[in-house]
Amino acid sequence: MTAGPSRGRRYAMLFLFLCGFSIILFRLVTLQVLQAAELTAKADRQHQKTVSFEGARGTVSDRHGKVLAMNVEVPSVFGVPTSLESPSTVARHLSPVLHIRTGELERKLRQDKSFVWLARKLEPEQGRRLEQLSLDGIGVVMEGRRFYPKGPLLAHVLGFSGMDGQGLEGLERRYDSHLHGEKRVTVLQRDALGRTVFPKGLAEQVPTPGHALTLTVDEVIQYIAEKELEEAVTHTHAKSGTIIIMEPQSGAILAMAVSPRFDPNVVAKLTPDRWRNRALTDTYEPGSTMKVVVAAAALEEKVMTPGSMVFGENGHMVIANTTIHDHEKLGWITFSEVIQKSSNIGAAKTGMALGEQRLYRYLQGFGFGQRTEIDLPGEVSGLLKAPKDWGRRSLASISMGQEIGVTPLQMVSALATLANGGVMMKPYVVSEVRDQKGLLLKEVLPQVKRRVVSPDTARTMTTMMEGVVTNGTGAKAAIPGFRVAGKTGTAQKIDPRTGAYSSTQFVGSFVGYVPAESPRLAMIVVIDEPQGEAWGGAVAAPVFRRVGEQVLNYLGVSREDTVKIALATRDY
Repeated sequence: MTAGPSRGRRYAMLFLFLCGFSIILFRLVTLQVLQAAELTAKADRQHQKTVSFEGARGTVSDRHGKVLAMNVEVPSVFGVPTSLESPSTVARHLSPVLHIRTGELERKLRQDKSFVWLARKLEPEQGRRLEQLSLDGIGVVMEGRRFYPKGPLLAHVLGFSGMDGQGLEGLERRYDSHLHGEKRVTVLQRDALGRTVFPKGLAEQVPTPGHALTLTVDEVIQYIAEKELEEAVTHTHAKSGTIIIMEPQSGAILAMAVSPRFDPNVVAKLTPDRWRNRALTDTYEPGSTMKVVVAAAALEEKVMTPGSMVFGENGHMVIANTTIHDHEKLGWITFSEVIQKSSNIGAAKTGMALGEQRLYRYLQGFGFGQRTEIDLPGEVSGLLKAPKDWGRRSLASISMGQEIGVTPLQMVSALATLANGGVMMKPYVVSEVRDQKGLLLKEVLPQVKRRVVSPDTARTMTTMMEGVVTNGTGAKAAIPGFRVAGKTGTAQKIDPRTGAYSSTQFVGSFVGYVPAESPRLAMIVVIDEPQGEAWGGAVAAPVFRRVGEQVLNYLGVSREDTVKIALATRDY
């Protein structure tokens, strides 16, 4: 009688045991087989931290392969706050090495995070001192830092990049998609004691670097331009200055100098005003340099010839209740002399002979009121109003270089058009893009934008502008042994307080090309707000001469000993 119930209990207990075992077995199978991958990944995530590092940016070199921008490996330090026993102690050890206040470091180290950057892209000596400290929960990794070995040289063109390797200004920004390297993903692991360690073989994980750029710029020519520009700005106590040197036949930029300069290696405390490229971001009224464009239009439209007689009104002419003055009382002069003597009255009469629509069409043809489309960021289009918005004296004013805003790049491009027989070329600064193995990915070839005037008009204008240097306002631009074609410009600036032309603030400029008969260089010199004598012929023309003479000598361009041009003095 008792055996039956006892046996039943044993069966029941056995059943319960088997059920429990089955449940445990099922759970084990589920965990170890069905969910193994998911659980492994979860465990890894608890003991790993994925960090991305930017790959090395590509190098930037001048036309002869001289490196202007490169990457160097420097240490960066990070912390693992969750593994630290005493954040305050660690912070005290790190502070004198990182040059960061102890309190700031401690704040970062007390965060509930498995990874936090403490300092990025340090000096190599700091990295060595960190390694000597060997602090648990603190790691050092090598990152690429952008380095500009020439310092301020070409800084306004090169620009600079940010802490994470992104291009922020200049070529670094414009060509960022080419320059930036492939991201390196690093997995930081924690051992059984909670210390962060690097996986074996991490050092061999080298990401693909960015592409390399070759520029049209010549380092030597750039150095000459910057040196002479800095000297001129300092000597004249000017606000700023710009020099652009271009190959007329190709549009290639050989030099683009802006003063004051800056060092792209040290930009943290600088304002955008310091690093903006004034050669293509700043507009100014060109003054008398615009007379060249008006003269070319008049020749092309056959409303003037070099020998056409123009009455100078003895230095005074009233247009729309405004008196136009010349610097000297001129009577009857030739059209060539209008340019040589830089007659405002002669230029105004030339513009009126052309008429609004024709003048406007040629201004557009020479590239004013539109971007040159150079491969640099920040370029502005300048100011060129449509004829419908012109006032009663606008035709005369624009012909003298007023009521129109241009950039130095626009003006030198216009003169380069005449140097190139009337054909405008697109300016550019990057000639090649290559990958890390040197394979050519992109080659930039000279690009014709349009024909603006005929070869005959261009040749005639060259002769007329040679007269500016030999017998006119540009005498101080003369280079011994070479024929120089160019034009001076002096423009009053608008006083923002009054809205009227200032009597103390001017822009002095000279734009031209050399050798005139077979141009190798088109160049503009702009001196903004020189103190004292402000005439373009006095402050800008001598700079043109000194730069041009040095560059021609560097390029090995032979002198024409049969052509005698008097050497202008070094006076400003």
